[in-house]
Amino acid sequence: MRKVVVAGMAALMAVTVPVAAKGPSYDAAVSGADRPAEDKARDADRKPAELMAFAGVRPGMKIAEMSPGGGYFTRLLSAAVGPAGYIYTLGGRPAAAVQAWARTHGNVSNGVIKPGEDLAPEKVDLVWTTLNYHDFKNVKLDSGGDMAAAYNAAAFRALKPGGTYLVVDHRAAAGSGVSATNTLHRIEDKAVIAEIEKAGFKLAGQSSLLAHPADDHSEKVFDGKVRGKTDQFVLKFTKPRR
Repeated sequence: MRKVVVAGMAALMAVTVPVAAKGPSYDAAVSGADRPAEDKARDADRKPAELMAFAGVRPGMKIAEMSPGGGYFTRLLSAAVGPAGYIYTLGGRPAAAVQAWARTHGNVSNGVIKPGEDLAPEKVDLVWTTLNYHDFKNVKLDSGGDMAAAYNAAAFRALKPGGTYLVVDHRAAAGSGVSATNTLHRIEDKAVIAEIEKAGFKLAGQSSLLAHPADDHSEKVFDGKVRGKTDQFVLKFTKPRR
């Protein structure tokens, strides 16, 4: 049984708790015959079953995925939530690979949103974004803020009370804050936690699932030395029930 560290920020101490073993829905999603071979080749590094377990993905969930990219996680989440669930994928431009998947899978849609717009036409159980938050910081708005703040607010509105906001990104060096978002495409986890808590969320857990101690945080994430092996943080937040 894999273990993760859940951080109790108020107590400033960490507690180790077990994550539920992989359920049939995760196994079926990962081994799906309709997943591209190139997706499956990335599974050893991205640990999708364990990540979905940490996030609490389950059949029937409604999920908003921000900036789905090539649809790696879209395809997995679509299979994991099943026909009773739904995946709303959203970004600043259409995602061709996601649209192709949506044409043959009725529980996925792909939309284009602008900062300030809603993520979904209904309340969702989970908002999911992986390796995108640093890019959100690089889009400045006319209002003077950035897209990260706008998306955090949209995530808060979209979630049901008690819902989960999962954020995974490339870790930056301690003390660097948001200074490397446009150069190394990294961000410090402490900065992300502070911003998302400011939006009204509570930190519910952190996982070392995607940690890579060999990455010293000095290389651009696209560099061949670290590409696919960057040190990544995994943060889980909840929307308070009141």
